[in-house]
Amino acid sequence: MKRMSIVAAALLTLAQASKSYRDASLSVSERVEDLLAQMTVEEKAGQLFHSMLPQAPLNVTSETRNSTEFMLKEQLLTHFNLLGGISNPAETANFINSVQKVALSTRLGIPVTISTDPRHAFTENIGTGFAATSFSQWPESLGLAALRDASLVEKFADIARQEARWSRIANTMGEDAALTSELVVAYLKGFHGENFGPDSVSTVTKHFPGAGPMENGEDSHFVYGKNQTYPGNNFDHHLIPFKAAIAAGARQMMPYYSRPIGTKYEEVGFSFNKGIVTDLLQHELGFKGVVCSDWGLITDTEIAGQDMPARAWGVEYLSEKERALRILQSGVDQFGGETRPELIVDLVKDGAVSEERLDVSVRKLLREKFELGLFDSPFVDVTKANGTVGKPEFVQAGNDAQRRAYTLLTNTILPLKVEGKWYLEGINATYLESRGLTVVKTPEEAEFAILRLQTPYVPRPGGFEKNYHTGTLEFSEEEKGRQAKIYATVPTIVDIRLERPAAIPEIAEHAAALLANFGSGPEALLDVIFNVNGYGPEGKLPFDLPRSNAAVEASREDVPFDTKDPVFRFGHGLRYE
Repeated sequence: MKRMSIVAAALLTLAQASKSYRDASLSVSERVEDLLAQMTVEEKAGQLFHSMLPQAPLNVTSETRNSTEFMLKEQLLTHFNLLGGISNPAETANFINSVQKVALSTRLGIPVTISTDPRHAFTENIGTGFAATSFSQWPESLGLAALRDASLVEKFADIARQEARWSRIANTMGEDAALTSELVVAYLKGFHGENFGPDSVSTVTKHFPGAGPMENGEDSHFVYGKNQTYPGNNFDHHLIPFKAAIAAGARQMMPYYSRPIGTKYEEVGFSFNKGIVTDLLQHELGFKGVVCSDWGLITDTEIAGQDMPARAWGVEYLSEKERALRILQSGVDQFGGETRPELIVDLVKDGAVSEERLDVSVRKLLREKFELGLFDSPFVDVTKANGTVGKPEFVQAGNDAQRRAYTLLTNTILPLKVEGKWYLEGINATYLESRGLTVVKTPEEAEFAILRLQTPYVPRPGGFEKNYHTGTLEFSEEEKGRQAKIYATVPTIVDIRLERPAAIPEIAEHAAALLANFGSGPEALLDVIFNVNGYGPEGKLPFDLPRSNAAVEASREDVPFDTKDPVFRFGHGLRYE
């Protein structure tokens, strides 16, 4: 009898719980406060985590990841980053709807927010991004920067917004802070729309306070790249694009992994750094949106078969709970790539963190869901998915941008007529043969040659680490000699993918033409070479191209345009006559 009374009382409490947050006629603030007042500590803690979402059955568990059902029902997470490619938009839409159904079945029915890394660029390095597959394919951000066209960037972002609602240096906009500022504003406008709301896509601006000044040019995913250094005392210069983004209505911000060296700030990772997040970003710069940490700051894990320690640079000695506390104390609202809400619950129970502190962050996160219309329309329209993603006009716009973004650095022969015998490296023969051209096996047999190259780098070990290209910007002496023989034998067109600045003066001197791309396919290259439909290179370099490794090593990491006597300067780019 006593047990029945307890159950009845519990049911009565739930029945009397307010559902005002479901009332679309109320203001967003009223709905947020109504929902927040009903949330338990466990439900609040779940909001503070942004985890990975594999496109797999919801009840599947792996050695390194809980099942999606467990994260939704037990850990009460509602923010997920979608993993994997999208070859069938309708299938992915159905999958997302199935996730939403589980989320809506929980006590408060808080809908899931789905995020994604950029997946609209042509890329051959899948480990650091997603292939565009069904989506329109554009050049990387550097290619958009090469075109210097803010209206095109806004158009790209608007198309990506429409497609995404159904579903490293290369991801920056170059060396010039003013250009980057102009383009990031257009980028935000395209994704957010004129007024942020249900038709918008929220964006995360990263990585604050700028990820360019890395010691020795390393990557702070890894322990050898944890330092961000300012030998030129140029810290404030790197804030310029972030100030522009904040003024343009940036919704979310992600601090970088690295720790500042040689500044007034504490030498700990930026998400652990109250001086950076609270004092600088929120108070000094006035950012009021969500701050989400970069991935994996608390828990050691495995990525692509490689052991990866938590990127707790400068505070490696702290326990997992202490790291979580330090991140909250810095002013961060959400933990990226983690699924550890029990740590937050324990911190509240221990008295180390107040529930009011959780409310500050949860309030922001809930507001974003309400403003995006997720509470009123959580499901995507599967019937419209395939009709929106990859629309012919979207695909054509991306293909057009790939061709226009080509940057012509040197030229003695382009454009060419569609004829001749061709020697090829780095491009499949079928691309030329389909145009009626003859492909031969040696330079000696050829009338022309195409070498499609990647920026030089030093291969690193590890399933994850190998995808992050770093080290030398020069080709080896052996490779330089091999290429030189080709250039001396046959007029050669070099197409180099500049994922970062390459030091290639020998190619500039000896190739018949040198083209740079920032994420373009073979068909785009051939259309530019042969001036198909009037396509010619329109890009301008978004950074200087240095003369040597030595010139780069002598430059200061935080000072733009600081390499001595570059081969080509920012803004260089030839046109066809």
